[in-house]
Amino acid sequence: MSLSVFLELVEFKAKTASVFPFFIGLCYSWYNYQSVHLFYVFLYFVAMFIFNMAVDILDNYNDYHHATDVHDYKEKTNIIGRENLSLKLVFRLMVGMILVSALIGIGLSFVVGWPLLVMGIYCYLVGIFYSSGPRPLSSLPLGEFFSGFTMGFMISLICVYLNTYESFQWTFETVGGIILISLPNTLWIANLMLANNICDVEEDEKNQRYTLVHYLGKPRSIKLFVLFNVLALLSLVLAVVLKLAPIWMLASFIILPIVLKQIRLFLKKQEKQTTFICAIRILALGAFAQVFSFLIGIIL
Repeated sequence: MSLSVFLELVEFKAKTASVFPFFIGLCYSWYNYQSVHLFYVFLYFVAMFIFNMAVDILDNYNDYHHATDVHDYKEKTNIIGRENLSLKLVFRLMVGMILVSALIGIGLSFVVGWPLLVMGIYCYLVGIFYSSGPRPLSSLPLGEFFSGFTMGFMISLICVYLNTYESFQWTFETVGGIILISLPNTLWIANLMLANNICDVEEDEKNQRYTLVHYLGKPRSIKLFVLFNVLALLSLVLAVVLKLAPIWMLASFIILPIVLKQIRLFLKKQEKQTTFICAIRILALGAFAQVFSFLIGIIL
């Protein structure tokens, strides 16, 4: 397996979805608690990144097996069939990565406490059953929620917990603050799934995958895509107003013209090959702008 094929198998280009929520959690920990445990969060980052890659392998593995004979998805679209990869090799690689990441997480939980174990189990269950089982989460009208909540919020929550486990309080105020600061990523990641489902609705229905777009229809789903972007930007302002983030984070709005341009492009045409990348760009630029401006605010 070549490096380029491996990177496509693990969908390396989409790793923004897990990296930036991690850094938001890191910035939030330092700004609000002045506490960062670099060694623990480094181990967490490694485990999170490895598991995220394993989940994407699992998605491709299950999509390959679940594909129907209605069209040539298995042979020409799916990376496993297109590159004629060994199913045994793909399966062993996936299981090995899951085990390595799980062992790191279990080891960390012995140090920082059982809440990490509980949160980790939830994330692993969502990651595994996102594309596995008779009714995968990704084939239901729940995919946007679970992808956004798990990757956007839970990654940040775990990061904050690891940095503050000695004094972390499970109160509405504490958890609510993390929800708000992670809301942009939560919504943008959910939008990534939504945009994907909008572009693939016909193909998904052929493969008996009835996503949120199937029930809402394309017009309403597109409106929801726009709404999520609006709410993501508004939540940045609210976080600053509530003093959960430095005022410098408002500098994130420098990307607003680009975000608006990408939304307009997606509204004109919803196509996987040409305009799905608009959702990826919004997530990447928006998340980067939030992290970078947050970091500048901390430094200054």
